[in-house]
Amino acid sequence: MMYDVFQRACPTRLVLDRIADKWTLLILLRLEEEPRRFNALRREVDGISQKVLSQTLRALERDGLVQRRVYPTVPVSVEYAITPLGRTLTGTVDAIRRWAQDNIESVLAAQKRYDAGAVEDPQNPLARAGALERG
Repeated sequence: MMYDVFQRACPTRLVLDRIADKWTLLILLRLEEEPRRFNALRREVDGISQKVLSQTLRALERDGLVQRRVYPTVPVSVEYAITPLGRTLTGTVDAIRRWAQDNIESVLAAQKRYDAGAVEDPQNPLARAGALERG
């Protein structure tokens, strides 16, 4: 079957939604290092709520990217690990992380210029077009 991500009904859009999520990226990067328990992930992925972590892990498990292991201890221990399919994504995910870290200063500077109205340079026809679109 041929898939075309540009078509609204294409199921690959669901995968793009999942992997474009910041929490998915951060969780996969942590699990790439080693399996982790829920609370360890919650501590290491700063800012994620218990509910969002639980929902994201469940979705990643459903997609076959993460495996949940339950150990019969008292209390029960649950550990999450990346699957072989999930590992096929980690190089791409890490490249996105590196790009974000390497380019954040340029992005922040561009945002500052934009917010200050510097894009409305009359000598730059593309800047004028951008000002018209916002206008």
